[in-house]
Amino acid sequence: MDAGVIAVIRSPDPGLVPELGAALLAGGVSALEVTTSTPGFGDAIRATRAALGPSALIGAGTLLSVADCDAALEAGADFAVSPVFRPGLIPRCHDAGVPILLGAFTPTEAQAVHESGADFVKLFPAEALGIGFIRALRAPLPHLRLVPTGGVDASNAGEFRKAGCVAVGVGGSLVKAEWLRARNWAALTELAAAMVASWRR
Repeated sequence: MDAGVIAVIRSPDPGLVPELGAALLAGGVSALEVTTSTPGFGDAIRATRAALGPSALIGAGTLLSVADCDAALEAGADFAVSPVFRPGLIPRCHDAGVPILLGAFTPTEAQAVHESGADFVKLFPAEALGIGFIRALRAPLPHLRLVPTGGVDASNAGEFRKAGCVAVGVGGSLVKAEWLRARNWAALTELAAAMVASWRR
């Protein structure tokens, strides 16, 4: 399974998540991050897992507290993501055998995330940093497993990979709000395929 592109899903209607997850998977995006801003995000994770089976990794994002983390793990999340540095979530996830991504913005924060035992460093918001920053960061710190989120789209996903990132998180530039409202799954599948193609190039 190529999980290089992680789709960040914020849906006002949790009932849409299995459908949009299927559309993303049809385009080759197999890692889906359901954020806590989705009402009943735990139920959305369960329903999407039931709909897609083992073909997709269903994770939970925007985890800001232990309570959020526990709810995600109880729902069966395959991975956990926080946009900020929350080291207290790490032992809970690792005890459950679930990898965790914690957020960072500066070199010091990124190294702190690494030293805390988190599996990946979520660079956020990446659009404020740019690909040049990532290249510069990895020169002295090549051990960091970076996952930039924010500002990633089908035109530059592959550039982040060439800069040394292990994956990218993609939200509104992939899972467009207007497509959710219109249930335009065909457009979502087409853009997902373009995103994956960019990453693989």
